[in-house]
Amino acid sequence: MGQLENARKFFVRDHYAVMTTGIEILEVGDHYSRAELKISDRILNGAGKVMGGAIFTLADFSFAVASNKVDENCEVTEKTVTANSSISFLNPAKGTKLISECRLIKDGHKICTYEIKISDDLGTLVALVIANGMKV
Repeated sequence: MGQLENARKFFVRDHYAVMTTGIEILEVGDHYSRAELKISDRILNGAGKVMGGAIFTLADFSFAVASNKVDENCEVTEKTVTANSSISFLNPAKGTKLISECRLIKDGHKICTYEIKISDDLGTLVALVIANGMKV
């Protein structure tokens, strides 16, 4: 089983992100992840726009996938939890799905920092998140 399959098998345990919202992991690399969330009525707010919480959930899940190393037994060997994160909402999503791309910025001994870009499938940058993780 490859790195992507291992991550999918492990993170299916995240019932809220995977089952409730429907986030799908597209790609996993060393301190990297890409995921998508289809835009549907279940994640729209009262104004008919994608709810900020759904956007943040996609970012936080992408951070978890990128910062936690899953081995061939589908167990996490390097555990990281969110210590702090900040989101800037830049534009409303207009496409049919949201795509996250999470990359490591700084990897310290106990603290790490990642940047997560959320775009729609039309290429519009919807949000930017900076997440700090603590290795446990």
